[in-house]
Amino acid sequence: MSAPPRHPVIAMRDVEKVFRADGIENHVLTGIHLEVRHGEFLAIAGPSGCGKTTLLSLMGLLDVATGGDVAFEGVQVNGLGRQARARLRNERIGYVFQAFNLIGDLDVLDNVALPLTYRAGVGRQERRKRVMEALDDVGMTHRMHHFPSQLSGGQQQQVAVARALAGDPAILLADEPTGSLDLAGAERIMALLRRLHAEGRTICMVTHEERYRWAADRTVRLLDGRVVDESSYAQWQREAASGFDDRGFVERFT
Repeated sequence: MSAPPRHPVIAMRDVEKVFRADGIENHVLTGIHLEVRHGEFLAIAGPSGCGKTTLLSLMGLLDVATGGDVAFEGVQVNGLGRQARARLRNERIGYVFQAFNLIGDLDVLDNVALPLTYRAGVGRQERRKRVMEALDDVGMTHRMHHFPSQLSGGQQQQVAVARALAGDPAILLADEPTGSLDLAGAERIMALLRRLHAEGRTICMVTHEERYRWAADRTVRLLDGRVVDESSYAQWQREAASGFDDRGFVERFT
């Protein structure tokens, strides 16, 4: 029996993100303390504009925190250079975007293979093997020679998941993976993510859809760039439904 991992996949301590433009500071995230453990399915929930996508971008090394500490599998990433961050992202992180981000001129096979072409030590045969396994995982091998324009939205998202899985990442990050889908397509994607988690995958999903939180082991709530507890969030929902200003809520409960 293997020993449990020494470090969480992602650990954030007092993280903040500030965007500056024309001398104005916009504090998007403030005082974030968060861990994602191996084998966990974590949902990050909250209303639009609360900082969910920014948080996921920091977790996925697509952006750099303004302050605080971010560690990936025990490695501090704050001081890593651009190339080191890109290599870590390519080798250990799978990212699923709401808008799919497939390349229209490439068929399904080549779209899924694309990230592996930038990975050292993965030859053509190994790349093909990984791609076929990933497509089989999401049930899309029968569409491998089709182009994105020939697929439904749900099928394109399945291909995007396969692309993220092909590199065998330590964590799968999904940013509103159902946001561009109809109800049937969204349900298929959620069933797929739930199955992948049951098979041992570590998943972190951003969503503003309350009905999709059921798939996760744990939910972290964001409001105005801060983590809040369930009771505070429930009160915000009640008061927001009555026209309450959520900024006033943040001042009272954070």
